[in-house]
Amino acid sequence: MFKPSLSLVALAVSSCVVASESDPGIERIIVSGSRVIESIDEVPTSITVISQKQIEEHLMVNPELQSLLAQVVPGLAPDTGSSSNTGQSLRGRAPLVMIDGVPQSTPLRNGSLGVKTIDPSALARIEVIKGATSVYGNGASGGIINYITKQASTQGEHAGQVSLSSRFSAVKLQESAGARFSAGVNGKVGNIDYLVTASYEENGVQRDAEGDILGLQYGLSDTVTENYFTKLGYEIDEEKRLQFSYNFFSSQQKTDLGDVVGDINEGQKTFAIHVPEALQKQGKPQGPDGNENITLKYSDSNIFANSGMTLDVYAQDIENVFFFSPNLANPDEGYSGGQSIIRSEKKGARATFNTAVDFDNIEATFIYGIDALNDITSQPLVDGRIWVPEMDMQSLAGFLQTKWVISDDFIVKAGVRKENIDLTVDDYETLKVCRSATQCSVPVEVKGDTIDYDATTYNLAFKYNFSDKFSPFINYSQGSDIADIGRLLRAATVTDIGLIQTEASIIDNYEIGFNSTFEKVRFEVAAYRSTSELGTSNSFNEVTGVYEPVRAPQEIWGYEGLVDYQFSPSLSLLATYSYVEGKNTEADIYLGSRQISPPKATANLNWKPMDTLSLTVSYLYVGNRKRFEPNSEGDYVGDQGPISSYNIVNLSGQYQFADNWNAFMGIENLFNSDYYPARAQSYTYGGYNIKGLGTTANLGVTYQF
Repeated sequence: MFKPSLSLVALAVSSCVVASESDPGIERIIVSGSRVIESIDEVPTSITVISQKQIEEHLMVNPELQSLLAQVVPGLAPDTGSSSNTGQSLRGRAPLVMIDGVPQSTPLRNGSLGVKTIDPSALARIEVIKGATSVYGNGASGGIINYITKQASTQGEHAGQVSLSSRFSAVKLQESAGARFSAGVNGKVGNIDYLVTASYEENGVQRDAEGDILGLQYGLSDTVTENYFTKLGYEIDEEKRLQFSYNFFSSQQKTDLGDVVGDINEGQKTFAIHVPEALQKQGKPQGPDGNENITLKYSDSNIFANSGMTLDVYAQDIENVFFFSPNLANPDEGYSGGQSIIRSEKKGARATFNTAVDFDNIEATFIYGIDALNDITSQPLVDGRIWVPEMDMQSLAGFLQTKWVISDDFIVKAGVRKENIDLTVDDYETLKVCRSATQCSVPVEVKGDTIDYDATTYNLAFKYNFSDKFSPFINYSQGSDIADIGRLLRAATVTDIGLIQTEASIIDNYEIGFNSTFEKVRFEVAAYRSTSELGTSNSFNEVTGVYEPVRAPQEIWGYEGLVDYQFSPSLSLLATYSYVEGKNTEADIYLGSRQISPPKATANLNWKPMDTLSLTVSYLYVGNRKRFEPNSEGDYVGDQGPISSYNIVNLSGQYQFADNWNAFMGIENLFNSDYYPARAQSYTYGGYNIKGLGTTANLGVTYQF
């Protein structure tokens, strides 16, 4: 006997569900875990869903998504305080960042800028699936961060919102005041619905607890950020829908400042000052330079018996500009440094089918389909030199995911994905780069070729909804990862690409945990372990001055927990703790902070004393991690610097003073803690030793119509 599943029903009404901000069910559904909408109660793995309300609360304090993710997601490394999420791993590995399932990361040359790719005002929620997965293909060795965009509301014909705010340093106001504007409008006319959002923000200078301007490397001072997002939908009938979406994002630092570079080994911070033009930040403005996404989606919730289908076609054009670095110098050719750009063009198509079958006491769901992707990525320098040659990846994959719900309480998930990847690289020569006149890499002519990757990955998971008070799960999942091939190519020391260790890494991920819900409190606890035979870390070559990739087996393990306590209808507390550790098991040495973050605890206290007023206090604790010894000169190298603990408290609130008007305020680093973020402490590379933001205030007003 056949009957429609929850997934199919939800697929048909998803636009209504997502559009409603107050709908309590919005946090109980996800799409990222299996590529179709399903209930969280039937997912046997760790998930964090960040609601639109949580996004808007954090937006009052800070518009940076990586700051929000670090505050709310257990297992995600602390915020870097910059535009780059390098070092902000998810359970010790790189996550794949997506917008509505379309990859934003550039895994072939991972520049760690994928988190900052859309404005929070365009989002309905964020879904974070933890642990290696092959559901979406290459680049998800640590899991998935999927930004789910807003849908047009079906309640009423037209609605919209406009918000104005200013963010400034409370330590030293001079030059720090910025301005932010965001607006959105949506509606439905007949069978056509639309949503348009726009945001524009100009930052002033950002200051630390001492009032000094933060260093400019990946900095946010004097940054101009623009985001324009639109979604158009056409309901062909009750079962069929056609949807088009477009996203434009740009965030570039346009400044007349220059850095005073310090040394973290000496306890000296890097900060910025006004300098003559010759000493100002060189090169093009750093940051995403007008990245674009276009997606066309067709869905049919009943294409054949008890089956739904979604077809996606997408294209993406990315150009991420990095800072000018003297380490890319070549005095022999007259280069005092260089500035790189990661360019990536993706074209993809995906067909996902969903079939539901009912066998007496067993409800079965089969999710299957085909993914095709062409990803062309390179990393040239602005001056025309080639650092990473063009990599042309052709990928074709088929997958089958199954879910079996037995007697409503016992869930079994099992799946397989077969991936075939061809990666073509033409002949190239590695770039000669010099840290000094006597410390230079040696160029190598490398013969190109087409590398074939064939990988089959599996997953198997169980969950038992014994009762609300105890719902345990266990899962095993694999991911196939050829991430950051570009870093291997640019540091090649052999003459044939076939001799470079470009093999794919298979990640085996094991997890066990449980969820418990009582009258006023909810617990989530999970422990995990992941292994890979060919992980990638760095080793500094003191002769050439180049950080060379090391391929070696890795083991990463950890645990995390969450407590959600509802003191009363107007007062609630959400607290998390996460711990992760990892080793190169071949050499029996700990992994550096590029992958492994220190322990992290967070707390968010929400109080709504009246219908028109709400307040939120958020707390972040980052613990110690001191796993490495200094070298013979007493200095730490690479990403092995010791991390000392620090604490940050934020405050935000909003007040509805008229029917359609809200005023809001946010204070970041309320007690003006003077600290280095975890990455700034552990990264000994030049220019990363930048202190955290001092007390910063944000004031604004929102009008809804």
